[in-house]
Amino acid sequence: MKKPNTKLAEWLTRSGMSHGELARRVRVQAKERGHAHVAPDATSVRRWLNGERPRPPVPGVLADVLSAAVGYRVTTYDLSWGDSEFDRALVYNASFAATVEAVADLGRADVDRRTFLTAAPFTALAGIGPSRDWLLSTLDQQPVPGPRVRLEDVSAVRNMFGFFQEMDIFQGGGSGRLTLAAYVNAHVFPLLRRTHTERVRRALCEAAAEQTYLLGWMAYDDGEQGTAQRYLIQSLRLAEESRNPALGAHVLAGMADQATLLGHPAEGRRLAQAGRAGLAGSASPACLADLWALEARASARLGDRRAAAAAVARSESAFEGVRPGEEPEWAAFIDVAYLHGEHAHTFRDLDQPGHAAEHAHRSIAHARKQNRARRGALSQAALAASHLQRDDLEAAHAAGLRTLSLARKVKSSRAVEAVQDLRTRMKPFGRHRLVADFEERARALTAA
Repeated sequence: MKKPNTKLAEWLTRSGMSHGELARRVRVQAKERGHAHVAPDATSVRRWLNGERPRPPVPGVLADVLSAAVGYRVTTYDLSWGDSEFDRALVYNASFAATVEAVADLGRADVDRRTFLTAAPFTALAGIGPSRDWLLSTLDQQPVPGPRVRLEDVSAVRNMFGFFQEMDIFQGGGSGRLTLAAYVNAHVFPLLRRTHTERVRRALCEAAAEQTYLLGWMAYDDGEQGTAQRYLIQSLRLAEESRNPALGAHVLAGMADQATLLGHPAEGRRLAQAGRAGLAGSASPACLADLWALEARASARLGDRRAAAAAVARSESAFEGVRPGEEPEWAAFIDVAYLHGEHAHTFRDLDQPGHAAEHAHRSIAHARKQNRARRGALSQAALAASHLQRDDLEAAHAAGLRTLSLARKVKSSRAVEAVQDLRTRMKPFGRHRLVADFEERARALTAA
């Protein structure tokens, strides 16, 4: 027997609408979104109140109608319908208003740490549509009416970005992410619903895209891949609204990195290539260098040695065009330590330990100067792997211990995964004392 939906009843009472009026508004809203087949009536509302769950897209539309009526964000979760709003964060919506609500719902769920969010799977093909639509750059809606936003409001948002990005770079994605999510929910997403001049609107969308991307990147580094993917898709949509092709290409770089890491290098390469196509003529050599580096990593995973080596060369060539102070703030991490660390992993995957070690050493040296423990840990792991490829267990053990030491300093699942990868790579050496020693030391970290 179905249980009455008391939460829906409560929100309907707060809205002051009758069953018939709620049904009418849902029909109008659905039609505006291209769902003319959605035609509920008062009887439909009574069935929902009695416990029947409507089919998509009705839950999301209904939540938006109630939100507009009560002046407070109501989600499908609040209506006892679970994670419908979370699923729509995988959609690259042509509607700007729908995008704002999707990313706001996602942020709220993230702060609340709902179980469906942390367990959400990564969907490899979800990036196909967003990358295509971003390239086509189809725009359609303006923000809803409300208090006008000023450039000063946007500047305040921009000033916070550098603080949180630095926290991620030096402490890992697991440090400060929920604080950023709370800040964005309270101070950034609400601004998107207000009115703006076109200049302010673009600046605000750019700032919101940057911070939404950072939330995705931090979730990615924290091992919550489904959450990360949803943030990145919505960041890409906001970047489109900002009319900043370099920022959109940067978001696609993050999506490419994630896809390759999770075992989908063909999709990773395609996303990196889409980013390069959209970046043409833009003034961000750092972003271009990053996209080539990520294409190289994906090509290496695919076993395409020639394409991987060529992409590394193109990455290094693009990086030569970087001018300090002329790159956007979000590109701050794309430096010698980062790029050579990526190249080290590319050559590791190509089974070219000499080249891998060369790039790893360069990355490690710069990361040490900057006190970047996460980047140092990842590059030390690549160096250790290159030693194992040359059967130098002693050198690999030493680099592995340095990896462990640095991984303990940050909250980063990628650093932990690098340690786990080394454990796997050492198994062919059997019960050697150095393998046993590293296994014992690593077990404590990976368990934690």
